[in-house]
Amino acid sequence: VDVRGSGRGFRDFPWGSVPAAPPACSLSEVMSEELAKQLDEENNLFPGAADPVLELPLEDSADTDSDLMLAQMLQMQFDREFDDQLKREEKKFNGDSKVSISFENYRMVHPYEDSDSSEDEVDWQDTRHDPYRAEKPQVTPKKGFVGKGKNITTKHDEVMCGRKNTARMDNFAPEVQVGDGLGMDLKLSNQVFNSLKQHVHSEQRRSARLHEQAVDPRTRLLMYKMVNSGVLENINGCISTGKESVVFHADGGSLEEEPVPSEVVLKVFKTTLNEFRNRDRYIKDDYRFKERFSKLNPRKIIHLWAEKEMHNLSRLQRAGIPCPEVVLLKKHILVMSFIGANHIPAPKLKDAILSEDDMSAAYYQVLNMMKTMFSECDLVHADLSEYNMLWHHDKVWLIDVSQSVEPTHPHGLEFLFRDCRNVATFFRRRGVAEALSQFHLFNAVTGLELSVDDDDEAGFMAQIVALEKRNEDHVQKRGKKTFPVNCEEDDPPFKHDSDD
Repeated sequence: VDVRGSGRGFRDFPWGSVPAAPPACSLSEVMSEELAKQLDEENNLFPGAADPVLELPLEDSADTDSDLMLAQMLQMQFDREFDDQLKREEKKFNGDSKVSISFENYRMVHPYEDSDSSEDEVDWQDTRHDPYRAEKPQVTPKKGFVGKGKNITTKHDEVMCGRKNTARMDNFAPEVQVGDGLGMDLKLSNQVFNSLKQHVHSEQRRSARLHEQAVDPRTRLLMYKMVNSGVLENINGCISTGKESVVFHADGGSLEEEPVPSEVVLKVFKTTLNEFRNRDRYIKDDYRFKERFSKLNPRKIIHLWAEKEMHNLSRLQRAGIPCPEVVLLKKHILVMSFIGANHIPAPKLKDAILSEDDMSAAYYQVLNMMKTMFSECDLVHADLSEYNMLWHHDKVWLIDVSQSVEPTHPHGLEFLFRDCRNVATFFRRRGVAEALSQFHLFNAVTGLELSVDDDDEAGFMAQIVALEKRNEDHVQKRGKKTFPVNCEEDDPPFKHDSDD
């Protein structure tokens, strides 16, 4: 800035005094070797004045004649300073937070092999060159292939697709355990990957349906009330799921100062109507519930199913048939004793590993139970199979009798014949030589003497339908039976639903 014409003196410059300019130095003096020696001697007199940042990790044997070597050493020094600064920034950014952000991808990593100082060592791992890190799958370009001539590899290459499928497993739901596969070159075929993907989606949909249909907010409230009232100590978890209900395991408490079994199950009938639309014939024609069935709204029918199973189990228990003991019924939740021990349910008959003698004994037990149900309990199971029988303490236990009907039901004998077919087929497949055929088993259970022709099932069914028609006419002539709303004698307590 030229201040000579401003009217002010040189000392009156508003920014203070301006220092005098250093004397000019000619080019010949700059290139003088004597001046260079003089400056070198002055630097040797003050060795501590050197800038420590510019110190390079040089060795006596390092060759610095090459400009490339000097450039590499300078770049190394710059990268090291950059890494140190980045480390400080990362520590300042994260602070004491439990969740930290890593700046590792921005580091300029060097081995620093020439330095013996502990400050030069890298104190965190560089995973960009981790030998255990899985390689990323090769990405196929937009044109759909790579290579030239005979070495062309398309996007349908088996190896490439296998690696890509393995990488895609990381996108599965968090609850799916897919493993890590570190250091492994895993390749999943399209068929295996699609099967795994379909299984994951199916399990997610099943879990969503379970939550929506069985354990809705009202159901959870009922379960919490049972725990708060002391009927249950706690509810441990789900042990079985089905089309109509979900079964939970729980620890028993006390009911009206009476002890509850130490281990119980909660059979929660699903509050959706999808699974019950085709099963109303099991209850609408049952004279015990026929009058009430016509007056209930569709959602209350589900509560009626739970009540129906309670009464059927009570009949089986009074006849001495091994079955769960009913503890309490509250709307669509049925509390029963647990068939098993130490939170482990008894295996189904189809899953039980039995010897030849035990399987034969199980067959005769089932035969006697079917006879007792028909003659003493006046019931037909209507869904009897190896899936609804448990093996516990060397005995067969019957479960799931919500659909059981009386023989006078318009289709009761048809249901019984279906049960006989399931029982005969299962035990014959398991090698029980004395197992009766479905026709002879039906006659043995009912005491009837229908003509049997193993090759004429249609003729046998015609006889059963004729019997059902005759029974139905007989019931109508006697008049309609009425079923009392109140509990039968020795029935477990239950509460009727309110209109809300």
